[in-house]
Amino acid sequence: MTAVPPRRAVWIVTPVAVVMLLLLLLFATRDSGTGSGSAAINKGGLAPAIIGPTIDGGEFDLDDQRGRFVVVNFFSTTCVPCIREHPELVSFHEAHAPTGFAEVVSVAFDDSAANVAAFFDSNGGDWPVLAGDTGSTAVAYGVPLVPESVIVADNGEVIDKLIGGVTRSQIENAIAAYQESRA
Repeated sequence: MTAVPPRRAVWIVTPVAVVMLLLLLLFATRDSGTGSGSAAINKGGLAPAIIGPTIDGGEFDLDDQRGRFVVVNFFSTTCVPCIREHPELVSFHEAHAPTGFAEVVSVAFDDSAANVAAFFDSNGGDWPVLAGDTGSTAVAYGVPLVPESVIVADNGEVIDKLIGGVTRSQIENAIAAYQESRA
């Protein structure tokens, strides 16, 4: 095998390095995910099924929630934006769950049930939480990273997908906009 002359090597390595640098810049400067978006799910389509055991020993089925809005929150106990958004989800849940208007369900992302249970014990949140084998649910919802939240209407339709940490007002505004569009 013959060696590549040094001058020719520069002509080969330079374009590769430029492409790598451009990709690095693209990923480093892309939106952190504070807006809406959609991946595997479509706004206006039916939400993919979510069925599974909860950390308190119960069973959750998204279809059983028909008649109320549902915020499906994908999170991890080690995710800083997830920790920051948690009080917002607690506030939303406390305001709307008692009336049956809305529910929150959390889907742990690559986390142990023990860590998730400890997190909810420490930070509050009295809603269904799925932990364990939730990878297929994350794939069905097109969730590559957390936090992400999907708002599902009372009829099972996907209203919005919020990428990044959410606030109670973002959730309420998305629901209100949906209700206005149906009126």
